[in-house]
Amino acid sequence: MKIRILISMVLSLSLIGCEGFFGDKTDISFIDTPEFTNRDVAYVPIQPIIEGFQSPSDVLAGFDGLIYVVDAGTEEIIAYDQAGREQGRFSLPGVQKIAMDRKLNLLAIGTFDTIINEVPYELSTIYRVNLSTSSGFGLQHAEVTNKLVHPYYFKSSFSSVDAEVQFTSVDVNSDNSYYATRIGPRDNDNQIGGPDDGVVIFNKADEYVSNVFVSTNNGFFRGYFQTPLCLATYAKPPQSPSVSESKDFFIAMADPSLPIKVQAIQFNESEFGSSFNVQFLDFSDTSEANDFLYRPGRFQNPVDITITGDGTNYIFVLDAGSDSLYQFTSTGKEGINPPPGSSETKNIIASFGGTGQEATQFNNPSAIAYLDQIVYVCDQGNGRLLRFKLTTDFD
Repeated sequence: MKIRILISMVLSLSLIGCEGFFGDKTDISFIDTPEFTNRDVAYVPIQPIIEGFQSPSDVLAGFDGLIYVVDAGTEEIIAYDQAGREQGRFSLPGVQKIAMDRKLNLLAIGTFDTIINEVPYELSTIYRVNLSTSSGFGLQHAEVTNKLVHPYYFKSSFSSVDAEVQFTSVDVNSDNSYYATRIGPRDNDNQIGGPDDGVVIFNKADEYVSNVFVSTNNGFFRGYFQTPLCLATYAKPPQSPSVSESKDFFIAMADPSLPIKVQAIQFNESEFGSSFNVQFLDFSDTSEANDFLYRPGRFQNPVDITITGDGTNYIFVLDAGSDSLYQFTSTGKEGINPPPGSSETKNIIASFGGTGQEATQFNNPSAIAYLDQIVYVCDQGNGRLLRFKLTTDFD
């Protein structure tokens, strides 16, 4: 042990005596110390604004990579490429809302005129529009191949009050089954097909399956949905094997008595059958976000929802009551994750809007879509389609 200590002391002294044995210490004073600053996080408008609509009521990002706009004023569906160039048009009576399944068929909510017992009626209808025909693919070659007229998809009888029921939205699952929301005056839980206000399930063959009834901590409800305006499934473009197979959905309801107007509904399947329940999302943890999807009174009139299909799973809610667009994480926290280099520890708010005609303002916005990091908004009151990109998404 003493020998080891002695050797170590001798070696240390010899090294001290050999100045510069390992070379001089490198001078790194010429390297600038990086300074991290908070990068501006906001949605910026993409030019040109697409204008000339009479009453744009819906926008869809298709699994075919095209953008479809419904102009309720002219009763047309109009297709655009992502550069904003028109690709085709298709007329459909009373068209208001659209969706696309993974076979690239459109599901369009419109109207059907008929006469029952010598009385004319205009009935709410879901049309299946085939974009691929013998003439080619696209809206200019499209044709209607089926229609679901309310109430004949689930019963054969008819009463005049059935004409007051309207489909308000439709959206697809990855297996091409789909949900549709509807509203109407009757709230009778025991009537055939459930209350008029509700969510209806159809399979990929356009056959009525059932209504969505919801289980909560307070019991089972056949009439859970109150004035449902829209819903959004997780099956969103781009078209790929990674499209979500979840049958959960988000729904927005307009009933003024509801404190939480946008809710997440979970689909559960077991050996005993399938069921739906309300998913709880936290709205109290202010260490991670300043506001939340589930905060009571969060929205005035939520008219549309979409979910990003690129794996980020952001939720966009369009509120016509405040003329604003809101963005949330999949867990209901408002904002986006801070970008690299940011000193922020909470989600950064990216929501925007306000009433007006400027490029980041709206007047009675009606619909929203998302594709390839671009957000599309139908600005109905201003007759235009707006496009936005987040500043952190620019190269």
